[in-house]
Amino acid sequence: MLTPEQLVAAQKANMEKLYGLTAKAFEGVEKLIDLNVNAAKSALVESADQAQALLSAKDAQELLALQASMFQPLAEKATAYSRHLYDIASATGTEFGKAFEARMTEHQAQLAALVDNASKNAPAGSETVVAVMKSAVAAANNAFESVQKAVKQASDVAEANFNAVATTATNAAKSAAKKR
Repeated sequence: MLTPEQLVAAQKANMEKLYGLTAKAFEGVEKLIDLNVNAAKSALVESADQAQALLSAKDAQELLALQASMFQPLAEKATAYSRHLYDIASATGTEFGKAFEARMTEHQAQLAALVDNASKNAPAGSETVVAVMKSAVAAANNAFESVQKAVKQASDVAEANFNAVATTATNAAKSAAKKR
């Protein structure tokens, strides 16, 4: 049985963790807002510059050349924006993942201690039940570790795919710009 002091301490620890995660979430949102504001400012300035350049074109040939020269930087900026967006989401997700893993590790340790305590105080003849409980806890721990590994692998594959798509898009834009 937990004492009132232990319950208060546990509740306090939970609230501190919740506030910490909330702060991390807001930090991610702030970074996202900053990214979008900077991207919007940059796009506004660049579109004004590009409009001026297009309006000052002397003939159709120069107009086409100007239009073609605008594609590559646009693709590179879109790729950079996507990379920043991915980095923000990934960093925020990593923080939440670490907090979840730490919490699960705590719960696993508490459950193992509970099972050990129960096995020490179990009446004679209950060895089979205790063995089943220990086996179930071990299986749950193994399942959690397997899920952690699968999530990590999926995350690594997603990042590799993102990088490959970004590189391909940038290269395609460069190639298209050179052809025009």
